[in-house]
Amino acid sequence: MAGGHKTTEFDRARDRLFSEMHRCGVCGAEEDQVEEWLSDTIGVLGQHYPELTPLQLAVLHKVGRNFAAPTVAHGAGNDARNR
Repeated sequence: MAGGHKTTEFDRARDRLFSEMHRCGVCGAEEDQVEEWLSDTIGVLGQHYPELTPLQLAVLHKVGRNFAAPTVAHGAGNDARNR
């Protein structure tokens, strides 16, 4: 892709985080379980992507937390009217 976005370490780490979240089924888990899983996973990502700063790892943690607990619950009977 000419003039396209250059993939960064942060991009790769974010994509891997989302992939792991889907694979492990952490989305929709209890909040304390999500926090424990994210803390462990962000630690591993920090080891695999040592170029990431503490701030970038904190951003990944927040993005992961938001991804795991969407504003509108998924499933039958859940929509924007009853959130």
